[in-house]
This record gives sequence, C-alpha cells and structure tokens, in this order.
Amino acid sequence: MLGLELVVVLGVCILASSVASGRLRVAAPVLLVLCGAVLGFVPALESVSLPPEAMLLIFLPALLYWESLNTSLREIRSNLRPIVLLSTLLVLATAAAVAAVAHALGLGWGPAWVLGAALAPTDATAVSAIARGMPRRTTTILRAESLINDGTALVIYAIAVAITTGEQQFSTGLVGFRLLLSYAGGAAAGLLVAWLVVQVRKRLDNPVHETCVSILTPFAAFLLAELVHGSGVIAVVTCGLTLARVGPRIVRADTRQVSTAFWSIATFLLNGALFVLIGLQANSAVRSLDGSEILTAAGAIGLVALTVAGTRLLWSYTTPYIIRAIDRRPQQRLRRVGARQRLVSSAAGFRGAVSLAAALAVPETVVGGGPFPFREEIVLITSGVVVLTLVVQSVMLPSIIRFSQLPEDTALDEELRLAQATASEEAYEALPSLADKVGVSDVVYKRVLAEYEHHLEVRRAKEAGDEEVAQSELEYTTLRLELIAHKRATVVRLRDEAAIDDTVLRAVQRRLDVEEV
Repeated sequence: MLGLELVVVLGVCILASSVASGRLRVAAPVLLVLCGAVLGFVPALESVSLPPEAMLLIFLPALLYWESLNTSLREIRSNLRPIVLLSTLLVLATAAAVAAVAHALGLGWGPAWVLGAALAPTDATAVSAIARGMPRRTTTILRAESLINDGTALVIYAIAVAITTGEQQFSTGLVGFRLLLSYAGGAAAGLLVAWLVVQVRKRLDNPVHETCVSILTPFAAFLLAELVHGSGVIAVVTCGLTLARVGPRIVRADTRQVSTAFWSIATFLLNGALFVLIGLQANSAVRSLDGSEILTAAGAIGLVALTVAGTRLLWSYTTPYIIRAIDRRPQQRLRRVGARQRLVSSAAGFRGAVSLAAALAVPETVVGGGPFPFREEIVLITSGVVVLTLVVQSVMLPSIIRFSQLPEDTALDEELRLAQATASEEAYEALPSLADKVGVSDVVYKRVLAEYEHHLEVRRAKEAGDEEVAQSELEYTTLRLELIAHKRATVVRLRDEAAIDDTVLRAVQRRLDVEEV
C-alpha cells in the first residue's frame, strides 16, 4: 500500500503548496521541499527515496522537453554566446572549484570531482518555477543554460566516476572526445527524432494519437542518444526546439488543445513530486548522522554552497568585462547588461533534482569490490546544497530583483499587438479572394465582412484610447458569456429530465467550452 499512500501524499502536498504559494508569496518549490523534509519524519515514509534512474530516464526527458517547447529559439540565437559560455565553461569552472574545496575538506580528488560535477549544473525546473518576473532576455538565458548544462555536467560526472572506480585513466583527450561525442551525438539524435516525429504527425489526424506521439518523443530522443553514447539531455532539447519551430505548421488546433492540457498538468505534477522527494532525501541524509557529524556536515554543506554561489557570482562580474574588451562592435554594446542586473542571474543559479539524482547514482563499489570512497559524503553534501540553494536563494531573489532595478520589458506586449493587428488586417484584405475561393453566397460574405469590420474598428479604437468603445466591447463579452452559461444550464436540465443522453450533453458542452474560451 505504500505506493498508493505515497501517490496520495505527494498529490496533497503539491496541491496544498501550490495554493499556499500564492497566498503566502513564497515560491512553491520552497514549500514543496519543506513538505518533503517534514514527511521524512513519518515512519512509513522513512524508506522512500528518489531512484536516480527514475529521475534521469523518466522525469528529466519529460520536463526538459516541455521546457524546450516553451523556450524562444530566436532569443537563444541572439544570446548564443553567453548561453554557450554558461553551459560549458561555467560548468567546468564550478565543478573544479567545488572539487578543490571538497578535496581541502578531506575527499580524494576522484570523489571531489564527482561532487563538483553533480553540483555544477543549474536546474531547469527550479529556474522555470522560481525565476519569474524578470526581463525576457534574462529568463531565456537562464532557461537555455539550465537546459544545456546538464549535458556538460553529466559527461564530467561520468568520467569522474569511471576514473574513481578504476575503469578509466584520466586524459585531456578523453575528456575532449567525450564532450564532443556527447554534444554531436545528442544533437544528431534529437534532429533525427524530430524529423521522424514530423513525418508521423503529418499522417495522423486524431488528437489523441498525435498526443501519444508527443508523449513518446522525448523518451525516444533520449534513448537514441544514449544508444550512440551521446547526451540524452542535448537530444531532448534539440528535438524540442526543432519541433517548437516546425509544430505551428503541422499541428492542428484541436490537437494543440489536447497536448497542451496534458503537458501542463503532467509537468506540474512531475515538478511538484520532484521537489517533495528532494526534501525527503535531504531528511534521510541528515537522519543518518549523529549530533557531532551534523555540525561537521552543516559546515561542509555551507562551504560548498558558498563555493557554488561564489563561482557563479565571480563569473558574472569577470567574463562580461573580458568579452567587452575583446568584442567592441556597436551591436554588442547595445546588449550590455549593467552590474546590478547581472546580480539577478547570479542569484538564480538554483540546483535541483538532476544534481541529487547524480549523487544517488554514484556506484556503491569500485573495480575490485571495495566501497566507492566518500559516497555517503557526496550524497549528504549534494542534498544539503540543493535544499540550501532552493530555499535561501529563492527567498532572497525577490529582494535582489527589486535592488537590481530591472528595466520594464514591453517587447512581448508590443510583438503581441503587432501579431494581432497584422493578422487581422491581412485577413480582412484577403477576405474577398478567400470568399471567391470557397464559393460562399453574397449574404455570407457580407456577414463575415461586417464581423471583421467591427473587430478592426474595436481594435483601432482601443489603440486610440477610446474608453467608450472598450466599455461597449466589455459589455458585449459579458452578455455573450451569460448567454453561453444559460445555454449550458439548459442542456444540463434536458439531461436531468432524461430528454437527452449524457453523451449528447458532453458533445454540446465541448462546443460551448470552446466558444466560452
């Protein structure tokens, strides 16, 4: 029964934390982690842990895929240089800094690099959930960095584990080859799966079937990349970004409604479950220690957390000035970010479930059968740093955003108005030719023409600040909604009177729901 009990407990925690988050003005991941830590004291849940293979093979592909579908490829292209630097060189720098501190604390170089690689990547789900209310460029860089840096970190992690267990010997060529294979193999696998998905979806016309293809897509990309020894993370991200570009041309409206609804609720639950399980794991790691060990562990966790945050802060206030000295083109000067604003991206480097899964995936033995050195310390420090960064940095982030005085980002609103205006204007201009193409009667043509003329009139009046027209349109919408509600009540009454079947009720409701939305 533990599995069923855990499902119910996770669901209640996710729902309660999400509701309380808005009312308490505290980031939901913080409340979810705290819920997990409290649940760790329940005897029946003491043995619950986050299986690393579940994280790396189930949670990660789904979450990365949805994040990729909702990331702007145009913004990634325009900010490619900082994203590449953050997702590669900063990962290497963070892993090296953590490894040096861990070695100073007594860990061997091999386990120290394993710890550094586990804590090097930022977490895409944590960034998406917590780092909100920031300009589009900052958000895009943070999200893209989090999507890509897992691939770099996991390659370093795999090499560090292999060297520590005695399976491989270190060489610079090996590291370079593994990184190249990881990125190239992952990107190729992602592009191939994206092409196959497009071919399949072109031949389907059922929303449920197409949504099934959408669900299978990230796991197929991840699996193919792993088979060719590439990065599953890079494969999923590449596939998601490609389909985000192609999707609007091949995905129909009804399919998009079904798929969006599924992915929204699925990723909401997966995200919430991950943060609760992180809290549970942190509780389990702490309970395995006695009083004196807890103080020592707390000191190590604090020191490593400061190293992680300090490395990112140092990066943010050194590399931009080096790049400015090298690249002095006018268009690059326009993209420069002030010192205050860089503080936000420095504070948004949250660690999450990927780091914890990597720590838990450390093998228990080395070649020859001996225990993997310092494995318990790696799990403990990683758990503590993940929780510390999530709680402390998310609590500090709103104050840092206010201090940074970020400029108001109106670009999306302006582009939204441009898209709506252009689409309406061009549809109106194309109406005569489209009416001839379809072959409608003059009565129908005049009816549609009147509707579009009214729509354009309202839009232009709103842009001109005509409050009377805006109020009239609000009253019109309110009356339409009341009529729809009345129709829905009538259909329900007919069902209750046994005049129509429940199947008919649902069919009519679907149409009314679309009209209402």
